[in-house]
Amino acid sequence: MSAISTLYLIPIPIAEGALETLSAEVADHTGKITHYFVENVRTARRFLRSLHPDLIIDSLSFSEIDKHSGPDISLFRAWLKEGHIIGIMSEAGCPGIADPGSELVSIAQNMKVRIVPLVGPNSIILALMASGLNGQSFCFTGYIPVKDPMRSKRIKELEANSIKEKQTQIFIETPYRNDHLLADLLKHCNNSTRICIAQNITGSDSFIKTKTVIEWSKEIPVLGKAPAVYLMLG
Repeated sequence: MSAISTLYLIPIPIAEGALETLSAEVADHTGKITHYFVENVRTARRFLRSLHPDLIIDSLSFSEIDKHSGPDISLFRAWLKEGHIIGIMSEAGCPGIADPGSELVSIAQNMKVRIVPLVGPNSIILALMASGLNGQSFCFTGYIPVKDPMRSKRIKELEANSIKEKQTQIFIETPYRNDHLLADLLKHCNNSTRICIAQNITGSDSFIKTKTVIEWSKEIPVLGKAPAVYLMLG
């Protein structure tokens, strides 16, 4: 394997077109990367074109990470052995953090490839920063179960863990279930538990509010289908 093989982890704006949330190094490095593993080829190409209007996109190589079968591991190993400079992109935010990429990074670690995470927005950390909840001890648990009884059981477990550890619990939901999740949180959590809803982070219409369950219950917002991060502290 060539010593010049490098893997870049490329953050993507959370809000559509919010290029100002990226560090300058993202533009610098994407001007040199030739091979990409991406969550969606179409949006990856559009993102690169927004950064580099004169870039010949068709000269680049893309491999889409399949939602069911995952990335093409054999191709990834081959590209690394050939010494290509490779980038990983998700749809939004940082690859490998609640998004595809960690499997590829693990392989690169085992192959002793140089790995460079670039600076950019991550909705989980930004939501925690703006929540006013405990940022010294927190746990991201990903998606919670969709159906009862597992759904209500998990909500109560998260609240119990939060109370016991004095720890902020962070989770996400498929956007079209936002209003359903909020209703379940208000139904199953203690009145004094604080819940933050962070929606459309970094967008011009961002919504980041922290209230107790009883306060949310008095004025329940309609969240709709915009991406959201939920934080809980019992």
